[in-house]
Amino acid sequence: MYSNSLVELDRAHLVHPVASYRGHERAGVRVLKSAKGATVTDASGHTMIDGFAGLWCVNAGYGHDSIVEAAARQMRELPYATGYFGLGSEPAIRLAAELAERAPGDLNHVYFTLGGSDAVDSTIRFIRYYYNAQGRPQKDQFISLEQGYHGSSTVGAGLTALPVFHAGFGVPLDWQHKIPSHYAYRNPAGSDPAAIIAASVAALRAKVEELGADRVAAFYVEPIQGSGGVLVPPPGWMKAMRDLCRELDVLFVADEVITGFGRTGPLFACSDDDIVPDLMTTAKGLTSGYVPMGAVFLSDKLYDTIADAAGSSAVGHGYTYSAHPVSAAVGLEVLRLYENGLLENGVKAGERLMAGLRSLSDHPLVGDVRGRGMLAAIELVVDKERKTPLPAAAEPARRIFDRAWDNGLVIRAFGNGVLGYAPPLCCTEAEIDAIVERTRLTLDETLEDPDIRAAFA
Repeated sequence: MYSNSLVELDRAHLVHPVASYRGHERAGVRVLKSAKGATVTDASGHTMIDGFAGLWCVNAGYGHDSIVEAAARQMRELPYATGYFGLGSEPAIRLAAELAERAPGDLNHVYFTLGGSDAVDSTIRFIRYYYNAQGRPQKDQFISLEQGYHGSSTVGAGLTALPVFHAGFGVPLDWQHKIPSHYAYRNPAGSDPAAIIAASVAALRAKVEELGADRVAAFYVEPIQGSGGVLVPPPGWMKAMRDLCRELDVLFVADEVITGFGRTGPLFACSDDDIVPDLMTTAKGLTSGYVPMGAVFLSDKLYDTIADAAGSSAVGHGYTYSAHPVSAAVGLEVLRLYENGLLENGVKAGERLMAGLRSLSDHPLVGDVRGRGMLAAIELVVDKERKTPLPAAAEPARRIFDRAWDNGLVIRAFGNGVLGYAPPLCCTEAEIDAIVERTRLTLDETLEDPDIRAAFA
């Protein structure tokens, strides 16, 4: 089928996520045809380095035959097995055990989902059951960070704190609350790490006091805020917030859907932060995006409390595709690849990526460069001293994405002029250098836009 036919079929039938439906109809779809390593090719034959690993997810890179074979073997042998009725499959059992062995602290219990959004939804159900089991149903208020992202499901979208996920949907719900982000580049407390940590601790303490310590159930946070603009907290921030939650009797939920599986260096970012959350969500890199799967990790205390309260009764939470054997088989092979060189390569590539992006700091448009490992961002401004964002009229999300695409690079271009990077861990030195070079070219071209030149005047 010719690509123009696909464009018309897409325009007529396929609803795209987080898109302007009418805008997408006008522009038409870009059809991706193939991929290998860190390179993707569209239907016209145009090749690009995927500097965003699909959607922060293809951590292992494209085209690993061993992953394909693992899925094919499992499909031939047992393509589906339910986890209901006390049934299970070997890949799911082994994957849960392997993940629990590597997870921080006592996160020894794994519930599999289809992705990150339903993993977050599952945590809410587990948490509510946990407090009901303790005879404390009044602990039903949830707190997250401004500019945080915790999925776009009916409930999770309310924990998310990005306007596009709220507009028209009737969220957040009245039991979902926010405190300010640590956002170092634009933090009212300044850029001093100690001041930022102190401000966040004070904000969470004040919010819990406002709602009532006997009412607050949990605090949700990403080790690095991804969709909010790759906002990296100062060292010690996660630990300070974890310690405060323990003091206030509030469950601490680490959302590692983006940061998990080598994205920041180690298998889990919480390891770098030296914390053990009460619950942890993962997805994306769990299967390197080859098949859908997510996971919720529960601490011994949570699991035992729920299990003891239920006794011989069923805990009424389940998904048809939870612990899917094909996804689990892929997860096992991806984990093997991570630990057989990909994590190590990701650390080296991440150091080179951060050094390369920081070399762009002298560019007139670059206000801030931030990141950790293979997760980074550049924030563009038209006045470095005042940190003035790019004008909305410049359409930074569309124009910069299009320009980078034409230059052979896929990145995430946010509407506020932040450029996001999350390349596959398999990137070579040459590919990292090309990401940086093509970014500089894209910035030089953007600098010549009349809207941008006018903003500098």
